[in-house]
Amino acid sequence: MPETPDAAADAERRCFEPLRTNIPARLDRLPWSRFHWLIVFALGAGWSIDGLEVTLKGAVSGVLQDPATLHLDSTQIGALASFYLFGAVLGALICGYLTDRYGRTRLFFATLAIYLGGTLLTAFSWDFWSLAVCRWITGFGIGGEYAAINSAIDELVPARVRGRVALIINGSFWIGAALGSGATLVLLDPEIFPVDVGWRVGFGTGAVLGLLVLAARRHVPESPRWLCIHGYGRRAEAVMAAIETRIEGRAGAKLAAPDEHLVIHPRPSTGLGVVIRTMLATYRSRSFLGFVLIAAQAFLYNAIFFTYALVLTRFYDVPAQNTGIYLLPFALGNFLGPLVLGHLFDSIGRRVMIAGTYALSALLLLATGALFVQGNLSAYGQTALWSVIFFFASAAASSAYLTVSEIFPLELRALAIAVFFSLGTAAGGIAAPWLFGLLIGTGSRASVFFGYALGAGLMLIAAVVAALLGVKAERTSLERVARPLAAEDPQRG
Repeated sequence: MPETPDAAADAERRCFEPLRTNIPARLDRLPWSRFHWLIVFALGAGWSIDGLEVTLKGAVSGVLQDPATLHLDSTQIGALASFYLFGAVLGALICGYLTDRYGRTRLFFATLAIYLGGTLLTAFSWDFWSLAVCRWITGFGIGGEYAAINSAIDELVPARVRGRVALIINGSFWIGAALGSGATLVLLDPEIFPVDVGWRVGFGTGAVLGLLVLAARRHVPESPRWLCIHGYGRRAEAVMAAIETRIEGRAGAKLAAPDEHLVIHPRPSTGLGVVIRTMLATYRSRSFLGFVLIAAQAFLYNAIFFTYALVLTRFYDVPAQNTGIYLLPFALGNFLGPLVLGHLFDSIGRRVMIAGTYALSALLLLATGALFVQGNLSAYGQTALWSVIFFFASAAASSAYLTVSEIFPLELRALAIAVFFSLGTAAGGIAAPWLFGLLIGTGSRASVFFGYALGAGLMLIAAVVAALLGVKAERTSLERVARPLAAEDPQRG
């Protein structure tokens, strides 16, 4: 039954007295249910919308160079991706801090709204600078999404399947990418839409679809773990009880109460000083691990994904309006990677699988680059090899976000995701599209191979770091992987 106004106000009242709770254990012991499918859809669909929109941007890069549209050059195309990523860096930092302070649900509504606003405005851009500003706004929103969504996933999904679910949700980006690439066959066909209209229709449609995702997110509750830490103990119990009642009603059986408890000393917020000391002193090696994993995959993805259409048009003479079809197998490989390999991150383990997927994608990229520079590939062969590379690279990239979201205490989880996304993207991603735009603009295969070799080298370094510093987090409660700062040390009692 719905709460009365008085009951709702009582549940919302904050209390900072010590709290003994078994909510984390109750969340981890839940059987998979429709509630969890709701989380997958409501949060994963956001990635799909992002994939559709970003794919449209990549696919229309050739069209945007047409004098009948915005008449951009290859360097400006690369720069647009850099504006997007710069916005994502700032959005992640600001929204990551706010997510830890004000909750997961508030922020993943706000970030999606900003993102959709930027996407809609993109459809009305009239020159390079207006498009750059719209891409920056869009990036700001998606940067905030990384922090809010990954925090919610980890805190609501049972530990035994946390790895595969996180990988699949992050990989759902490529469902949207596949849809976007297919849509470009219609949107960029001059016989259907004028050359300066089709790409605008695509961005506008993506923004409208995002409204459905906003509606679905209304049914995702606030993280009970976050509520306990921040003094909303009664509300946390109410949310947890509602989830259990819903699952028990469908299962027709009462869930057993776990014996594992935590003693929490709630706090209204966690100061930045505490956050910095925790990341740079208490968890120094984990911080280094997170930075390297994010930076390496950011360079690889942002370099290749944002400029793949330029490679096809420049070196393989693929018509600009047809580049979208080449993304379909590429997107399929990217989605199948997390889908097929995801369960291994929970069974074989994080360290082996993260190191393995980073190393395999690096070696395959080097081999593909060697064939490319020798002129031994067709457009179809290049696309097929990209699809194989990113079958492994997609799982690796998703595992990077999984890693930084589960190896730090709850109080700084979203901010940790934001910090490592921002630092890693700044170090490995912001300049990558611009650099590859320059390399492709030279028309030299050897120059482009240099970029591929650089990306492969960074991925190999990340594989070694993962093998040495990887954290055993598979099938383990978040509170055991990293005890909350507000939790009482078990040895004290």
